[in-house]
Amino acid sequence: MVKKRQILVIGHNTNGCTPEHEKVAYDVGVEIAKSDSVLITGGLGGVMAAASHGAKDANGLTVGIIPQADASEANEYCDVVIPTGMGLTRDFLNALSADGVIIVGGASGTLSEVCAAYMNKKPMVAIRNLNGPVSQYIDGYLDHRKNVKIIGVDNAQEAVKKILELITA
Repeated sequence: MVKKRQILVIGHNTNGCTPEHEKVAYDVGVEIAKSDSVLITGGLGGVMAAASHGAKDANGLTVGIIPQADASEANEYCDVVIPTGMGLTRDFLNALSADGVIIVGGASGTLSEVCAAYMNKKPMVAIRNLNGPVSQYIDGYLDHRKNVKIIGVDNAQEAVKKILELITA
């Protein structure tokens, strides 16, 4: 049996998540499911819930790795919930569990996951024009080490197509 690809989607939690972020995240979730990949998120609200909702609507498998110890804290669209009880340290679990990462806006928590993925050389794609701390790094690197370039794309379809190319390269 071949292992399924695991794609992490990161971005705003409920606070700061706009309808545009939710729409893009939902569409990313749909595309991930259509690619027969597993969607991984932080399992909470905002971008995480929207991406999980999209994947579920497209009959995909969703995994939520949550910071709380209680699985009931996860959003309703998570098929598999991993309650870590680790707080934000779980950002490293999210990044390490993924074959690739898609960034949909975000704030400092998103940047934490980006840094974890960057240090572990995980392929990353970011949707342009959604603002957030990662915007300044799109089509570039986080630092002088140039571990992995954060590739900019314009929509959900391009994001999933590009991350799949990077994962299989």
